[in-house]
Amino acid sequence: MIRPLVAADFAAWEQLWLAYLRFYRAEVSDEITASTFRRLCDKGDRMIGLVATDEQGALVGLAHLVFHPSTWSASPYCYLEDLFVAPATRGTGTARQLLDAVFAEADRRGAARTYWETQEFNAPARSLYDQVAHRTSFVVYER
Repeated sequence: MIRPLVAADFAAWEQLWLAYLRFYRAEVSDEITASTFRRLCDKGDRMIGLVATDEQGALVGLAHLVFHPSTWSASPYCYLEDLFVAPATRGTGTARQLLDAVFAEADRRGAARTYWETQEFNAPARSLYDQVAHRTSFVVYER
């Protein structure tokens, strides 16, 4: 089941979040983790957290969305900033369910575009992404 992230999810969400960061070889401070969680729950700055649960209600996946205006559209864009499924749950359709929920929320909010990034090495995820979206020719730079 896919549902919105709620404050009571913190401990389980944090475990998924930390696993996601490890997967991407990244670190953020405890303060950023706590702040991110609060922002995803309160939805005050256009950030939304979705979670996937198993049959027992345990969190097994997460998706974090950021809605923002665009200079190329009168409608907002939806940036899927984070998507992660627990390794034990991969291959069960959970990632696809999360993506479908992301697309539904983007459609509900009238988003003109939903987009995301992933690493070149993330072949299993890219295989799914190739089924639900098209790869663009844009190259990402950051400073």
